[in-house]
Amino acid sequence: MLTRALLLAGTVLASTIVDAQIFSRELGNFDLKLATQPSRSMAQGLVKPTTPGSTFHGGLDLTHDSGWYVGQWAPTMGIRPGSNLEVDSYLGYKHPFDQTLGYELGLIHYSYPKLDSLDSQQFFAGLTVLGTRFGAAFSNDPDRRDSTLFADLGLNQPFGIGVSMKYTTHQLGTPVSIADGSSVHAFNDWSVKLSRPWMGIDLNLIYSDSSLDGMECSAYSGQNAQCDGLLTFKAERTFY
Repeated sequence: MLTRALLLAGTVLASTIVDAQIFSRELGNFDLKLATQPSRSMAQGLVKPTTPGSTFHGGLDLTHDSGWYVGQWAPTMGIRPGSNLEVDSYLGYKHPFDQTLGYELGLIHYSYPKLDSLDSQQFFAGLTVLGTRFGAAFSNDPDRRDSTLFADLGLNQPFGIGVSMKYTTHQLGTPVSIADGSSVHAFNDWSVKLSRPWMGIDLNLIYSDSSLDGMECSAYSGQNAQCDGLLTFKAERTFY
């Protein structure tokens, strides 16, 4: 209860900051961050997407000089109809060998205080080489297993276009029956994103698809917005 109370206090504080999205303060050998957006690319959102439609979200992150870190993140406070409070607690270790090489290991626990049966865990690891990030994760969700590979190639010159890719294998504990009488035991999905900053706006072009097709798409529950091939263009701008 104390841990969740600390998270909610940090979330309320972070959600009221209008001049900056991340508030940071040094506490001895520790660095404390309160934020209205994820402060870590690996532990926050590398594999499991943020709940769509979230309005109020935030969290805290505490890092030691040795490389160890711990934190919590609430991608949704469960205020909107149909949404539930989600609390993601994580522990990890990040170590750079030099300016060009480093690695990261960690564990995330996804909890839903009002829906305890949905709690799950995810192990992740990452490697950074010359500005290129490679990641892998294994999640143990109720009645399913998901394995993900991720690559972020960074900004490619001279056009300054970022390229990132994600591929996930989903193993279902209980097969899902579809209309033609067959069932789906496992499926894969993937996405490729091209991104480029332009005049303060983040431009993103995303293509996603899966191994399911036709009626099989009724069993889809992966990382993409939909089962079939989808091309999406997004333009985002941060105003504070």
